[in-house]
Order: sequence, then structure tokens, then C-alpha cells
Amino acid sequence: MTLALIAGQGGVPPHLVKSLLARGEVPLICEMAQFPSEVTGDLPRLGFRLESFGNFLAELRARGITRLCMAGAMRRPAVDPSLIDAATAPYIPRLQGALAKGDDGLLREIIAIFETSGIEVIGAAGIAPDLLPEPGLRIGGLPDGIAADLAAAVAALDQMGRDDLGQAVVVRAGRVVAREDERGTDAMLADLTKDGDSGGGWSLDPFDIADQMIGGAADWLSGQDSPTETGGLLYKAPKPGQDLRADMPVIGPDTARRVVAAGLDGIVIEAGGVMLLEPEDVRGVLAVAGLFLWVRPGGTG
Repeated sequence: MTLALIAGQGGVPPHLVKSLLARGEVPLICEMAQFPSEVTGDLPRLGFRLESFGNFLAELRARGITRLCMAGAMRRPAVDPSLIDAATAPYIPRLQGALAKGDDGLLREIIAIFETSGIEVIGAAGIAPDLLPEPGLRIGGLPDGIAADLAAAVAALDQMGRDDLGQAVVVRAGRVVAREDERGTDAMLADLTKDGDSGGGWSLDPFDIADQMIGGAADWLSGQDSPTETGGLLYKAPKPGQDLRADMPVIGPDTARRVVAAGLDGIVIEAGGVMLLEPEDVRGVLAVAGLFLWVRPGGTG
């Protein structure tokens, strides 16, 4: 056993474990105390907290771990200073500086610490290449007006990525109507269906609220109702310059179901930068609703 899997939440860690076991490799399952994974079975396990990171690192080396993969959803944990142990204290200045740079900065620093300690960090796709779909239209047909939607999505996600704010947006009629935050893509999509809103005309994007209020007032003064908007797409891609060995974006059947519930036309993901979990189930959900899935070639503007 030379591989450790820091397993977060969601379906990716169980998929990786299945792939590893199929080729006879038993991983050490490492779980942060606040975020237990969905990995089941009789496997070697090691729990840890960020406050005991130094001891965790020492234990990995003691067990002969030479490779490590970080996969699954995991929010930034609350840190209790009283729990910081002596082995972790030397790393605190580095971790504090990284925390100030956002989630991506923290992950980069943690990767650097592992590699300085002689542990190679590999991405989830390096363990299970089947998670990365080939470019192309996987199901359905592209709607009219997708070029304008894509232009708006790419521009918004580019800025969000530079600010380390998310990896997904919802665009309708060439306008961003929702942006992913620290809660994740599924929560963003769920917001679009709350209070009976199944993808109507009101945006959840704070940058659009003022324009909508002005437009709504003008319609009221002219005696015209604001038309209900439908359609649009979910666009998901990695952050600009992101280290894809950690926090690679992923969509799965739950995402597809929420896209259907939000009244969108379909999903666009970037090839080579977004994992597709349980692709047959995703295609099945979208097919029933008549939606599309496009794996867009990476690096296209």
C-alpha cells in the first residue's frame, strides 16, 4: 500500500476506490474529521484534522505512502487554534499565508508540502481516466443562440476563476443568471428552483439585479408584463491556471437532475478539465427531458 486517497464527499472517491481495487491496489482512505466520505468497505483508514496536519503527514510517511490523491467535495474547515499540535506548528505560517489566497492557494500550498515531503500528488483522472469524457456532443442538439450564451459564460467564469470564486455559471439569453459560490454547483442550481422559480426571468446574479429592477419598472410603467425567460445552459470549467491535481470540477446525475428542474436547455463542460461521473445515468436523465450535453474542446475562446 503506497497510495493514500484523501476522500471528500460525493461520488468521485468511491469511483476511484473501485478503479484501484479492480487493478489490485488497496488505498489508504484519509478523511478529514468534518467531511466524512461516502467510501464504504473494509479498507485501511486514517482520520485527520487540519490542526494536526503535521502528525498526519508524519503518519503517511511512516506507512510508506509515496503517492497521494485528493478527490471529492470538501469545504474549508473551521480551525480551532487550541487543537494545533507541535508537529503542525511549523506549518502554520505557510498555511495561514495560503488561506489568505483563497481555496486554490491553499490547495497549491498543501500540494507543495506533500511533494517537499517526498509524496507525489496525482489527480483523480490519473487514477481513473474514464472520468474525462472525449470532446463532442454527447447527447441532444445545440440550441440557437448558444454562441452568445457561451461568450457570456466564458467571460464570467474567467473573472470568477481569477478571483477564486467558483467553477460554474448559468447563462440565459446571453446573460449570466447565477454564479457558483462556496456551496457548489448543485446548490446554485437548487436556488433557481426555490419558491416555485423553475428558471423564470429573475436573475440570482447580484450584478444583474439593478438592471432587472430598472427593466421591470419600465415594463410596469408601459403597461407590459416582463416576459418569462426559459432555456439557457449550465457551463462548467476549471479556473484559469488551476492545478487539476486537486479540486477538478465534476458533474454527475444529481447535477443533471437539477439542470432539468431549473428549466435549462443543457450542459456544457470543458474537455480535459471537468470529470463526468456516471455518464450513462447523466445521459439518461438529460435524454428524458430532451436536454443536451456538450463536452466542449478545451482552450477554445
